[in-house]
This record gives sequence, structure tokens and C-alpha cells, in this order.
Amino acid sequence: MHYIYLHGFASSPRSTKARDLSDRFAALDISLSIPDLNQNDFSHLTLSRQIQQVEALFPPAPAPVTLIGSSFGGLTAAWLGERHLQVDRLVLLAPAFGFLAHWLPRLGDQVEQWQTDGYLPVYHYSEAKELPLHYAFVADAAQYQEESIARSLPTLVLHGRHDDVIPLQASLDFARTRPWIKLVELDSDHALTDVSTEIWQAIQSFCAL
Repeated sequence: MHYIYLHGFASSPRSTKARDLSDRFAALDISLSIPDLNQNDFSHLTLSRQIQQVEALFPPAPAPVTLIGSSFGGLTAAWLGERHLQVDRLVLLAPAFGFLAHWLPRLGDQVEQWQTDGYLPVYHYSEAKELPLHYAFVADAAQYQEESIARSLPTLVLHGRHDDVIPLQASLDFARTRPWIKLVELDSDHALTDVSTEIWQAIQSFCAL
């Protein structure tokens, strides 16, 4: 089994969750690949680019892959699972279902200005500063309709009840018509950094580590 962790939007392989999971996998002598989805070019990030980047990391078929994705990385993992039979299992941490529907309304009038100017300053948590993000990010993401994600494969979703970025309801709605999903609600927010032990225990059980 090959394990790949996909970090969230405006994050990096140096995030708290990425480092925590890397250490825990290493303690079991299991390799966990954590690609940098920024590719040194956050400004031209798209969902399509992330999908293609991770596809290139897959081992030769039919070697199985388990994807663990956080937030926008979780959304990316869900699409990879839909498209590749090699993906044997998904672990989605506060997956960004309905990402644009939740994010764009918060930007208000900035969305129109973004489309006009081409770039929008976005705070990048790993870089600890604002970086310009091209409007192609929105245009690309809008092409992906989550209703078409229909492949039945073992999926564990861990989502915080107090998530004010991607509300728990987004995962509840997604899981409602997909009986293969196991959804676990956690007493946490979007970051999930204060429930790392609970997350690890759930992953260990689900992946039989």
C-alpha cells in the first residue's frame, strides 16, 4: 500500500497535520509521501493541476494507493478516488466540498474585481504573507461538479462540528447519498489540530495500521 497526504489550500507539507502524520507513519516504519501542492507557484494553483501532480506520483498499476487529504487536499483526493481504481481508500479531513460556494460569498465585491484584475491577494499560511492567486483557480474549480463523484470505495471523513470555513453540513450532505462513507464528527474547528490523537486513532483503525 502506498500512502499519500495532500495538504490544504494555502498550506504546505510543513503544516501541523502534515508533520504530525509524517511522524506517526514514520514511527510505524511506513512511508508517507507529502507532495508540495504549491509547486513553487501558488499564484497559478488549480484543482486540475493538483490532480495531475498527484496522479504522477502513483506507483505503477495495480499497486493500491491510500490518499489522506486535508480541506482542499481532501477535495482533490475525492476526485482522484473517483478517477483511479488504484485508489483503494480515502481519508478526508474537513474536506472542502462546496469550496467555491463557501468561499466566494465571503469575498463579496472582491470576486468581480478579481475577475477583472486577474489576481487576488490571498493569505498563505505557510508563507505567512499574502500571495497573488490567478482567477483561473475559480474558473477551473467551477468545472468540477461533486454530484458526479459516485465511485463506491472505503472512505473515512473526519470533520469538526465548529468548522467555520467548510461547515460540517457540507460533509453530511456529501455522505448522505454515499453509503460507503463513514463520517466522524469531532469537537474541533477546521484546522483539527487539537484532535490529532483522535484523528490518528481513527486512521489507524480504518487503514488497519
